[in-house]
Amino acid sequence: MISDNKPNFVAVGDSGRLNAPAAVRNREPILAVLRTVLPAAGTILEIASGSGQHGAWYAAEFPRHRWAPSDIDPEALAGIDAWAREAKSDNILPARLLDAGADDWPLADIGEDLTVMFSANMIHIAPWAAGMGLLAAAGRLLPSHGILFLYGPFLRDGKPATESDAQFDRFLKGRDPSWGLRDFDQVVATAESHGLELSQQVDMPAGNLSLIFRPAVP
Repeated sequence: MISDNKPNFVAVGDSGRLNAPAAVRNREPILAVLRTVLPAAGTILEIASGSGQHGAWYAAEFPRHRWAPSDIDPEALAGIDAWAREAKSDNILPARLLDAGADDWPLADIGEDLTVMFSANMIHIAPWAAGMGLLAAAGRLLPSHGILFLYGPFLRDGKPATESDAQFDRFLKGRDPSWGLRDFDQVVATAESHGLELSQQVDMPAGNLSLIFRPAVP
């Protein structure tokens, strides 16, 4: 089985757009889950947009929402915006530079309109500090009706769920020892420490999961 998470980007013409094959493969399965869990309206902040394809595809599907892409790599922003121009959707905000591990996030233009944080295939292709920062920010910034949507592969009981995941985990750690698949229980426990609770867990193709966290009810 070929993992749908291997970081691999291919240039699309001379527009500055990049194509991520993983994003193409997981496009429809993620969309099917989003349709069932999104709040009625508000701004969707995407963390680690990468190529920007998810926002370009999904913004038109949710016209009552604004899609706010972001990435830690300043060189990625132009390509993300190029995908938005190609999509011709008027509800995609300009891509912003955002470090998930930072204490302060650049969200002054979003403010109380933030209802969703969306992150696909980020926390394992980054130091765990970025994952912890994402969970902390979700607990700090999301309203009571908001959600954090995470997608990707996870360790189960400390072990990869499939041989493909095991190979992918070794590949990631070979690129950067601070990368690697995160343990499901650790992610949930960290989320809980920031006032979030796991409300839904959806099995996805290739052994991946969609996890939907919501602010815990006092």
